[in-house]
Amino acid sequence: MKQALSRPAPVYAAGAGLFRNDHFQMAYATTDMVQAKALFSKRYGVKEWRPLEGALPAGGQIHIELGWAGGTMYELVWADGPGSEVFRAGLPADGFAIRHHHLGYYVPTAEAWAALKAEVAQQGLKVLHVTDVPGFLQAIIVDTPELGHYLEYIFPEQAGVGFFEGTPSN
Repeated sequence: MKQALSRPAPVYAAGAGLFRNDHFQMAYATTDMVQAKALFSKRYGVKEWRPLEGALPAGGQIHIELGWAGGTMYELVWADGPGSEVFRAGLPADGFAIRHHHLGYYVPTAEAWAALKAEVAQQGLKVLHVTDVPGFLQAIIVDTPELGHYLEYIFPEQAGVGFFEGTPSN
């Protein structure tokens, strides 16, 4: 007896609905990266990570860890200081916590990126964070209050694609 789930082939259509893009990532914000990584390793089997860290545009700091499990990339985010508010929203001021932060969507072309940004503007959605690292990637985090989490759209250039492809698979 066949047990495999037969799924429809994905059809992406940037500009035709925010979920009509390539969902590839689940992200969680945390108050303690060391504890979060230990929990994801022990409980969820994501043991190998690729770090990415640096300054936020407003002056704060961000530390991200990325790891693939199956066809999904998991992201842990820790941030502090000016500009970190979007990453700390929903986290307690004290103690250890992990909270779902966003679903991440891969945007493959400049045309799809333009269509997505036009759709966000046309719907009047609030863009909470913008990342623009020339030669690496562009990204936006969009507020979707009715969902209880954010949506992030990532348009990587060749170096960004290589970075994601070099993320460990668990």
